[in-house]
Amino acid sequence: MILPTQQTANPHRWVEMYADYLYAYAIARIADKEQARDLVQETFLAALERVDKFEGKSSERTWLTAILKNKIIDVYRKRSRLSSTQGIEVSEDETQFFDPEMNNWKKEHRPETFGIEEGDPLQNKELKGILRICMQKLPPLWLAVFSMKHVDEESTTTICSELKVSDANFWVIIHRAKVNLRACLQRNWL
Repeated sequence: MILPTQQTANPHRWVEMYADYLYAYAIARIADKEQARDLVQETFLAALERVDKFEGKSSERTWLTAILKNKIIDVYRKRSRLSSTQGIEVSEDETQFFDPEMNNWKKEHRPETFGIEEGDPLQNKELKGILRICMQKLPPLWLAVFSMKHVDEESTTTICSELKVSDANFWVIIHRAKVNLRACLQRNWL
């Protein structure tokens, strides 16, 4: 018996209803168009294989997004296994930015304003495009950690568990990713 609050899955409408949304979700997290398309197709196939397990406690879109999210995390894991944070050079020496005495930015390296502080800067298409380009330049593990933390808003515990990194390594990676993104944005945006 189906409760009034439960929904049933309708696979015949998935592509029409959810393909664009799922593709946008994937491309924002992995920045590879071909792989994003593949992940959406894999999501539909996995959901079709498990359609009988859809309980209707959430919307189809939420259920499909959860499947896609797990597939993206698998991509992050694979990429992070293929790369290592050891041997990766930071594009700029971090010590040049910070004053150890003050535990803060050196005066000449303080972040400059982007001139879009009013409203939501991520609504700015140009900034989004440049940010995506800068994110693609990050090593795979750094991109995975940064995306999970700041795009998916996952907890540090979840990220460390999913990507098999220590808590200390997580903070080093997130710091280096932010420093590199800041430098890239300032070179390409300002």
